[in-house]
Amino acid sequence: MKASVYYENGGPDVLRYEEVADPECQPDGIVIRVEAVSIEGGDTINRQSGALAAKPHIVGYQAAGEVVQVGAAVDHFKPGDKAVTVAPFGSHAELRAVPARAAWRIPDGLDVTLASVVPIPFGTAYESLFEFGRFKKGEIVLIQAGASGVGVAAIQLAARAGASMVLATASSDARLEALKPLGLTHGINYSRDDVVTEVARLTDKHMADVIVDPVGGATLQTSILSLAHRGRVTVVGSAAREPMTVDLSSMIGGNRALNGVYLGAEIATDRVYNLIQTLIQDMAGGSLKAVIDRRFALRDAAEAHRYIESRQAVGRVLLIP
Repeated sequence: MKASVYYENGGPDVLRYEEVADPECQPDGIVIRVEAVSIEGGDTINRQSGALAAKPHIVGYQAAGEVVQVGAAVDHFKPGDKAVTVAPFGSHAELRAVPARAAWRIPDGLDVTLASVVPIPFGTAYESLFEFGRFKKGEIVLIQAGASGVGVAAIQLAARAGASMVLATASSDARLEALKPLGLTHGINYSRDDVVTEVARLTDKHMADVIVDPVGGATLQTSILSLAHRGRVTVVGSAAREPMTVDLSSMIGGNRALNGVYLGAEIATDRVYNLIQTLIQDMAGGSLKAVIDRRFALRDAAEAHRYIESRQAVGRVLLIP
């Protein structure tokens, strides 16, 4: 099969398009012929500095396509089914093998490319808002990096659940404008405006009850300072690629809470596995929307990674084998 691989960590230019061995189907697993790769934020971080499982290494968390092989111990998939898969690596390829427990059925009628963006971004956004953010109807939500995959998902989920106000940050007015149809109430251009000041102005100094922060770094302190009394911030990533240093004393006076959220820690549980299947069904039913910014050929993975790191995208960038 063909795959986009690398032999050492580094920038997008380390990616090469090469012929590699086909993956083997394990007794408890499936193999899919990949039709769409959703490039996750962690993919670019792993390419830059993550461990290599082999040389050459195939990066990538999430991919969807047609089931072509089924292990002897698997009874809920069959060849010809469509599935979206999640694993620590291996998405940037024409074929992908995963445990069946790391795959979700794509309902008939749902475009594979749309399903390909669901598990990690929407699952993470849901956990951040509801399981750990303890969101309640009528609260104010702030989404840092609103144009990211998690941001796009969180805006929709918060609006659907009855947030009184959904705020989000992004690097340009154009990106913020693109988020309004998803349920954004007000956007904050962090490259121009002070986020804490804008949150205070837009909420009449109430601030945000729940904040989803996939950025980390210095942005995390901004999130904490944007919290309302008894507000909760969930930090779900480190897109800033810099140390997270916060002043914990800034949390005490407002009885504020900080939670770390890592979907991978619970993705194998029945609760999260079923949650992701429900989110896929919601996508099929039209109550959630996949936002796909651009599609690149698999052979152009380096260009796709470079585009993502330019921070121009709104939603997900796909690779198409």
